[in-house]
Amino acid sequence: MSSAFPHEPTVEHAPQKQTDVVLDGETHSDLLQVLSSDTAQEILNTLEDEPGTASDVATAIGQSIQNVTYHLDRLHEVDLVAPVGTWYSEKGKEMTVYAVTTEELVVRFSDSPDQATSDTPNRH
Repeated sequence: MSSAFPHEPTVEHAPQKQTDVVLDGETHSDLLQVLSSDTAQEILNTLEDEPGTASDVATAIGQSIQNVTYHLDRLHEVDLVAPVGTWYSEKGKEMTVYAVTTEELVVRFSDSPDQATSDTPNRH
């Protein structure tokens, strides 16, 4: 069945090079909670290579579309993914295309520039 809509046109998207997130005593962030999910991490890894729909991601990571949609919504709320386009299924159904918003995420516990250049070794 042929469609008048383009099935998967090229999506032009360039994520930011780096996003800094500062967590301090006054700021509460859901970011770490969202990232603590294995599914959210798998979604980010999948979208890191190229943008895709919830259905594409669900297939790639072997999860239900409902579960992937839930995690995409949460990742969008903390600005780690964003809608970047629309594709259409063969039946003409509109599907949102998602992509990561940043190539590198830096989480710091202080907004002080001195903290970033400290001689303290990194601990993993």
